[in-house]
Amino acid sequence: MQNPDTDYIQDFMDGNICFGCGKDNPQGLQIKSHWEGDACVCLWDAHDPKYQGWKGLMNGGILATLIDCHTMGTAMAHAYRSEGRPYDSAPVYMYATGTMTVKYLQPTPIDVPIRLEARVLEVKGRKTIIACEAWAEGIQTASAEVVAIRVVDSSQAHGSKPGFSTYRS
Repeated sequence: MQNPDTDYIQDFMDGNICFGCGKDNPQGLQIKSHWEGDACVCLWDAHDPKYQGWKGLMNGGILATLIDCHTMGTAMAHAYRSEGRPYDSAPVYMYATGTMTVKYLQPTPIDVPIRLEARVLEVKGRKTIIACEAWAEGIQTASAEVVAIRVVDSSQAHGSKPGFSTYRS
């Protein structure tokens, strides 16, 4: 039985080839997000020096990608959770990044697990505003505010490129 409080949202995104969150991208980061109380949490360990910026430090773009994909997963998980539905139920929701502001507070080491904590601040129609923090060994290394836009709602008809024909800011 599926449990939205412990299952990873990305495990239910079949065909996802996204570099950050796609379980079907063997060369990607393959993050996993789940709920811990009111926070959606992701633990990620680089296990590879190719994600470095400077020696021993995570590349800022990789950290931004982690935050981006984790917050999109958070928006999706929040929508399903707020409706009391399992992640693999219809209608299917998909989100895209509207805006993302990342503040890099400290260098992020590459050789320790990174913990991302995201909290939904507000939902306005198709927009979900999320705050996210990045932590390494108990030190906050980044904070972000992200606006996630629901671009796919499978209960509505879409053209050949879901989201492109329906999204207008």
